[in-house]
Amino acid sequence: MPQIIDTKKEFSLMARGKSFVNAGRGIKVFLQTTPNAWIQILLGFAAICLGISLKIERFDWFMIIIAIGSVLAAEAFNTAIEIDINLTSPNQHPYAKDTKDVAAGAVLITSIFALIIGLLVFVPYFLPFI
Repeated sequence: MPQIIDTKKEFSLMARGKSFVNAGRGIKVFLQTTPNAWIQILLGFAAICLGISLKIERFDWFMIIIAIGSVLAAEAFNTAIEIDINLTSPNQHPYAKDTKDVAAGAVLITSIFALIIGLLVFVPYFLPFI
C-alpha cells in the first residue's frame, strides 16, 4: 500500500522567512550563472529609461513591466531546468538535449512577444517624428 505523505504544515513566520531567504539565494544563483539574464536586465532597464523619457501612459507601463518580468521569469525557469538536467542526466542524452532546447525555446518565445509589446508601446510615441 502506498504511503500517504502529509504536505499540510502549520503556518510559521520563521518558515516563511526561510522561504524568502531560499528564494533570494535562487535569484543570486540565477544571476551568477546566467549571462543572458544580464543582457535581459540591461534591455529591461533601457525600456524603463525610454518609458520614463517618453512619459508613457499607465497601461503602457503595465505592459512593459509584465514583458520584462515574463522574460526574466522564463529565463529563470530555463536555468532551473538546465541545472536539473545537468544533475539528473550528466551524460549526453537526446531527451536531455530536447528538454534544454524546449526550455530555451520558451525563453525565445517570451522574448519575441516582449519585443512585440515593446514595439506596440514605443512606436506610436515615435510616429510624430517620422
